[in-house]
Amino acid sequence: MNRGADATRDLATTVAFDVGPLVGRRTGIGMAVAALADALAVDGRVTVEPYVLSFRATLDAGVRRLPLPAALAHRTWSRVDRPRVDRWVRPATVVHGTNYVVPPTGPSIGRLVSVYDCWFLEHPELADGDVVRAGRVLDHAVRRGATVHACSEATARAVASHWPDADVRVVLLGPLPLAEPSPTAPFADLDGRPFVLSIGTLERRKNLPRLVAAFGELAATHPDLLLVIAGGDGDDRAAIDTAVDACDPSAGRRIVFTGYVDDRTRSWLLHHAAVLAYPSLDEGFGFPLLDAMAARVPIVATAVGSIPEVASDAALLVDASDHVALAAALDRALTDDAERARLVAAGTVRRAQLSWRDTADRIVSLYHELSGGTS
Repeated sequence: MNRGADATRDLATTVAFDVGPLVGRRTGIGMAVAALADALAVDGRVTVEPYVLSFRATLDAGVRRLPLPAALAHRTWSRVDRPRVDRWVRPATVVHGTNYVVPPTGPSIGRLVSVYDCWFLEHPELADGDVVRAGRVLDHAVRRGATVHACSEATARAVASHWPDADVRVVLLGPLPLAEPSPTAPFADLDGRPFVLSIGTLERRKNLPRLVAAFGELAATHPDLLLVIAGGDGDDRAAIDTAVDACDPSAGRRIVFTGYVDDRTRSWLLHHAAVLAYPSLDEGFGFPLLDAMAARVPIVATAVGSIPEVASDAALLVDASDHVALAAALDRALTDDAERARLVAAGTVRRAQLSWRDTADRIVSLYHELSGGTS
């Protein structure tokens, strides 16, 4: 990193940084924003001023509250560049909307908005009202010149498909630390049993009905194998239940739904899984891929979105629409010891290539470029 003689000048860049994703239960975006905030603090080359757009959130010391109702602000910002937030974020020279929404500012303050995937833009019927409104704010901001931080090349391509003239910069994210695993099996059915693990909300984007169908193909030749689906209910639960009902009953009884899991349970599942299955229809980044690499678990995934980019050669990749190919790849990852060892070794290398230090370094460079309203 280039600090040295430029350190004083660098500190003149003050960034209003949206920490709204840190309020309440942490999603993947929340964990990413927390990791970036920590990395920026360690980097030390810019002054970060955290803010939230919420009347209800309980705030940590030093966090500014923009005095606007979020729902009303989003409805307004989706149509006009008012109210501007300059007076509430000064002395910021850049505003970084870390979760799809960046508020309007005057010409002296640059704007950066982080976009992680465009699934909700392509499937608005699956998004709730808050997400749809955020998408409209994003649309207006990008059309009005806000710079987009895309977390992968795949996300950048998706952004460009919606806004061909957008200023899009790719800055990859880093791996998240795994919690210490629970000391004992969190679910009695799993103690000593081999299992394929899926992690994520039970939403359509995760393509879990095809994973269930693939498990149905595997079940007869792997009579002790379980499929563990770890995640809270989402918009695809009914379709997943239908897929389970379509399996042979002996296979269906070996599918375990854990519901939402805490960090220690999630870590135990990763460290004890035989394979991580990640059969998504789209992903903007994919932290579970890097988590599996940390836990030295082979990965079978689909060749969509950012998955090939993030996983590199550390996963067996298949067509997202082909449950038979998914079953075959899972079988290989379960039974081919040489391939399992190769995947684990490749995962160790790939995970080491990504770091939040590098992410912060590139984001800081963007802040400096945008400082003073050049976005």
